[in-house]
Order: sequence, then C-alpha cells, then structure tokens
Amino acid sequence: MTLNLQDIPRVKTITKEEFITHYFKPQKPVVIEHFIDDWPAYSKWNLEYIKSVAGDKTVPLYDDRPVNHKDGFNEPHSKMKMADYIDLLKREPTKYRIFLWNILKEVPQLQNDFTFPDFGIRLMKKLPMLFFGGTDSYTFMHYDIDLANIFHFHFEGKKEIILFDQKQNKFLYKVPYALITREDIDFQNPDFKQWPALKKANGYKTILNHGEVLYMPEGYWHYMRYITPGFSMSLRAIARHPKNLSRAIYNVFIMRNIDNVMRKIKGQKWIDWKNKNAITRTSKYNS
Repeated sequence: MTLNLQDIPRVKTITKEEFITHYFKPQKPVVIEHFIDDWPAYSKWNLEYIKSVAGDKTVPLYDDRPVNHKDGFNEPHSKMKMADYIDLLKREPTKYRIFLWNILKEVPQLQNDFTFPDFGIRLMKKLPMLFFGGTDSYTFMHYDIDLANIFHFHFEGKKEIILFDQKQNKFLYKVPYALITREDIDFQNPDFKQWPALKKANGYKTILNHGEVLYMPEGYWHYMRYITPGFSMSLRAIARHPKNLSRAIYNVFIMRNIDNVMRKIKGQKWIDWKNKNAITRTSKYNS
C-alpha cells in the first residue's frame, strides 16, 4: 500500500490571469515547465557555477537528525566552505543540506541571473532563498512558519516532492507547537501499521526537473527528496487568506516562543511529550 497521492498538474507556461484563476484562488499546486527559459539562470545555474561564484563562502549545513531540546531555532549542525560542500555533493551521497540561504545577502551578483516574475501576487523581494541537497537527502515533512505562497524553482538534476494541504493535518501525526510531522515517518515508504491514519491522507506528488517551478499554496506541507545532487530557489508571497495570515502571526510571535521557553524549562521531556502527543491526537482518526 502507498500514500494517496495524485500527480500535481503541469503546464508548459502560464499567464498571470490563468495562474490567479486556476491555481491561486482555489489554492491548488501546479508545476510550470518553461516559465524561466529566458532567465540567464536557466542556462548558467548549476553546481559548478555556484561553486565558481560562492566557493569561498562558509555555509550552514543541516542533516536529518531528530529535533533535540538543545538545538536552537534553525541552528546548523555543521559548516563548510561552499566549494568543499559542492565537491562533497558530487563525490558521494550526503545527508547534509543547505536551506534558507539568502542569495541577495550572500552573493548579490546572482540577482543578475533572474527577475522576479509577475504571477499577479506581490513577491517578497528581499527573501530569495536557496536550498541544496545531495543524492537521497531529504527534508522532514513540514510547512513554513509564515504559511506563505511559495514558488520553488529547481536547478540541476531531479527532486521528488510530496505535498499535503492543511485539511490533512489530522491524518499526518502533526507534532504540537511545531511545524513538522513525526520525524520517524518515512514518507517514501510509510509503515501503515505504525502510522495507520496516513491511509486517509490525500496529497500530491511530482518530480521537478531543471528549470521547472512548483507553486505551493499557503501552508502546504512539503516533503522534498533530492534524487540527484541539485539546488532550488524559493520566492514567496505573504499569505492572503485571513485565517492563514492570523496563524502565521501566531506561529511567529506566540507558538515559537512557547516552544523555546518549554525547551528551556522541560528539556528533552518537552520534545518527548510533543512526539507522544502527535500520536495521541492522530489516533482518534484511525478508525
């Protein structure tokens, strides 16, 4: 048995009117295959190019170790020169990933290789973020703290993506006071005996290729696995739905602070309680 996943719709290109009508307003994902063919980045951006322009930068690295109460928010597990990291990606599989690497801040010249596209909604132009990973490295199933609309542009190789909307929360073993599901769920090959509620979740899947862009609507859960070494850039727009916007404000200013305080007070017992509670809350939807 496998997860209930339908293929994300694909279009060759799209006008902003078509995007707003068919995907933004109904909050449905879409892959646009040839939207950035005219960007210099389309032909220039690969791992070797990034190495040539940012090789001397020290980059934060993250792996798939479980959350620990001692970990700070978004605190890296290791650091490395970008040139050494890219050499590692090309040489062998590694769990180390880069995420939320602000290219405007780190390598301003990369801004010359792309333009902010007009999808009919206002993008946050100070936050173009890069994400890197090696063969079979992956992100835990999670959603973003600000529940933003996300445009995810992929470069070099292939990347597998699984999405769920917020209506599936009750089936996903969501960890309270967090933005993740249980970290021991293998979304590649889920154990339905251990996680039976997953059988009721309905989601989406796709494989992104070089130059393709995925639109992820507000608050969508996403799991991403690098089939080959590669990297992606995300551009985002603030959540427009009032419910999502209020939840984003709560997450940033209240939920995150509650979690940080409880980690300091309770330590690992807080993390253990949250993981146990994820099962307790979800189990009532098993039957």
